[in-house]
Amino acid sequence: MWKIIGNIIFYTLTYGIFLYSFLLFFSYLFIGWFSIIETKRYMRKNSFTDFRVLASSVHAPSVTIIAPAYNEGKTIVENVRSLLSIFYVNLEVIVVNDGSKDDCLQKMIDAYELEKVDFFVDYKIATKEVRGIYKSRNSVYHKLIVVDKVNGGKADALNVGINISSNNYLVCIDVDCILEQDALLKMVKPFLEQTAEERVIASGGVIRIANACEIEDGRLVKVRLTNEYLPRMQILEYIRAFILGRMAWSRLNGLMLISGAFGAFDKEIAIKAGGYNHNTVGEDMELVVRMRRYMEERDLKYRVTYIPDPLCWTEAPASFNILSRQRNRWTRGTIETLKFHKVMFFNPRYHLLGMLSYPYWFLFEMCAPGIEFMGFVVFLVLALLGILDWSFFLSYLLFIICFGYLYSAFAILMEVRTFNQYKRRTDIMKLLLTAATEPFYFHPFVVVSAVRGYIDYARKKKSWGEMTRQGFAQKKQHQG
Repeated sequence: MWKIIGNIIFYTLTYGIFLYSFLLFFSYLFIGWFSIIETKRYMRKNSFTDFRVLASSVHAPSVTIIAPAYNEGKTIVENVRSLLSIFYVNLEVIVVNDGSKDDCLQKMIDAYELEKVDFFVDYKIATKEVRGIYKSRNSVYHKLIVVDKVNGGKADALNVGINISSNNYLVCIDVDCILEQDALLKMVKPFLEQTAEERVIASGGVIRIANACEIEDGRLVKVRLTNEYLPRMQILEYIRAFILGRMAWSRLNGLMLISGAFGAFDKEIAIKAGGYNHNTVGEDMELVVRMRRYMEERDLKYRVTYIPDPLCWTEAPASFNILSRQRNRWTRGTIETLKFHKVMFFNPRYHLLGMLSYPYWFLFEMCAPGIEFMGFVVFLVLALLGILDWSFFLSYLLFIICFGYLYSAFAILMEVRTFNQYKRRTDIMKLLLTAATEPFYFHPFVVVSAVRGYIDYARKKKSWGEMTRQGFAQKKQHQG
């Protein structure tokens, strides 16, 4: 009797995991194919565009950059200088000091000759109290607005920026990111190309890893591949995610995530959708899903676009502790977002969003770490009971490892054939060698971190956790 039950469980789990793996492999092939098509289309289309004309035109879309800052005193002056150096006519830069406990605000006041001004705040979105708004006495910094507010977290700080902004489009970034000089020009182009029948509500951009890169006066002057293993592994991750994954979903108009480090939004739709949700640690993904849901429920045609050019550079965690907190938070944010919008799951009312995008994120993003972890536990149990088919297991494991490596190699090839940020052959070889270690070292760590995210979600943990980084020049701390 027990043997029969054991066999039923064994075959159910074996074939269940096999079916799940087959669907996952098929989705990867599908994503790879669509990314090739979309990347070729984008590069051919933009080879005829002169972005300098758009930058100097008074008819260019008006843009507000919103950058929340918390305890950024050591580098805030350089970070703001980087934002102000962006060449774009219709631009305002709003830096929101989210109740910093250091000298972040005073540093900006001194460096940019700021003074407190009377400023009417239209609270379209409810936020924590605004303590003061500052503008510069120096006309050179006329684009800059600095807001001082009671601490409420990143989402609350971004909502304050939305309330204060006066332009039509919002670009929300992390204050410590480094933008390419033409980043805004490329980001707003989809909004210019929208039609009366189909509105562009959001646009995402590529995030690249700046560890070991040369940064001078807030500008990226030379791209270097870091010698540290963890940041280098994340470079490979980001290449796969941005060049392959998001290009394919962009072509399908199925994007559910725009990175909080750099994303552009239609202000009107963002406000109508309710702004950023401060009840989740995944506020970037949740806002995009809610904006899409808003449009779907009103039967309004829209697009969420994606720009594959390297536009924004940020620092990746270089320690296992910090990386674990980051992946833990990503997992909790994904669970919270999908839970908030569970009505869309396989719901034809939401078209491709409900029938493909949401199920994909649920099955292959949210559930994947748990299924992998469960598979490892089942493997140990079956091995200890002596009922494991070792020849099948080893063959299957070899196939998975080879497929994963080939997919990473394909992503590296796409990077070389398109934007080619790492031009030395030794850099490409390092990335290929790094990919070979992923299944045995990096990936298991990421899975365990995600499982901890499940546990922390069940414990109703809401905090981001302290994210101490080395910084491009000095050490600094971030908290949301």
